[in-house]
Amino acid sequence: MVCEERKNNIGCCEEPPTENIKKLRKIAKALHCKKRWEIIGIIGTGTATTSQIKNQLQKQQEITQSSLYYHLSQLKKSGIIEVQNYKEKGQGAPEKNWKLTTQKIEIDLLKQNKKNKEKTK
Repeated sequence: MVCEERKNNIGCCEEPPTENIKKLRKIAKALHCKKRWEIIGIIGTGTATTSQIKNQLQKQQEITQSSLYYHLSQLKKSGIIEVQNYKEKGQGAPEKNWKLTTQKIEIDLLKQNKKNKEKTK
């Protein structure tokens, strides 16, 4: 679907994306994958280590360590999860303990629309 301005070659969609739009795109990209929703569900309202997440995902289907790291990095890059702390694991590197940064993602369309109108004045 194309907006009316675009159909009429006015060019509204050619403006560079705002910071909010960039952030929303990152979040949407991170959430497009079912596996990432499963990771969010595993972390839930608490925390989960990388190995806890992997063990839970393994119950459903096979996942490689590199695939898990990729999904975690995409969720982290979008700001959906973050490392709360590190847990020592004997001789190896400390293990990351993950948590959600928020449980809700809200978009106030009216507030965003008001900001856009103020910019054009």
